[in-house]
Amino acid sequence: MEEVRPHSLAKFVSLTSESTVAQAFWVVTFAVLTAAAAQVEIPLKPVPLTLQTMFVLMAGAFLGKRNGFLSMVLYLGFGLAGLPVFAGGAFGIPVLLGPTGGYLLAFPAAAFLIGYLLELKKNWPFVLLAMTLGLLLVFTLGTVQLNFVYFRSWGDSLKAGFMAFSIWDLVKLLAATSIYSQFSEKNPR
Repeated sequence: MEEVRPHSLAKFVSLTSESTVAQAFWVVTFAVLTAAAAQVEIPLKPVPLTLQTMFVLMAGAFLGKRNGFLSMVLYLGFGLAGLPVFAGGAFGIPVLLGPTGGYLLAFPAAAFLIGYLLELKKNWPFVLLAMTLGLLLVFTLGTVQLNFVYFRSWGDSLKAGFMAFSIWDLVKLLAATSIYSQFSEKNPR
């Protein structure tokens, strides 16, 4: 029986590994991290402040367009399957059809967009731009659904669904950009 060396194990679960098993590991890991981040919340109505979007941004950056997308689809699948992975331990179709559903449904598209853009360039300003566009996609789709299912007023929807998150999400955006940039400098593909 062959001995597993620590350096080969590290290569096996590396984010940059081409191994299908390693990629699946990271897809599941980012889905689980997003679920855990949903539980770190400041309960505001109708949409709480959470850490989820930071992991959506990083999933797209670290995993690329396909695996970032799959990771966020898996996260949504966990919730649809009845696991309490959404903010406040919520789950199920009613969450996706409710005031927070637009944000959640935008996660796969945002991760895909970020991964796609980072295939073009990976310097810090471009990473910030790609993640900003991904975050704006989440805000836009979230605010649109919030307007249709909750407020029915664009002013109220923009205030509660977009502006309320500005400072909080700016901090998460800068953190995600910095974390990814530090990693990509040390681990160029």
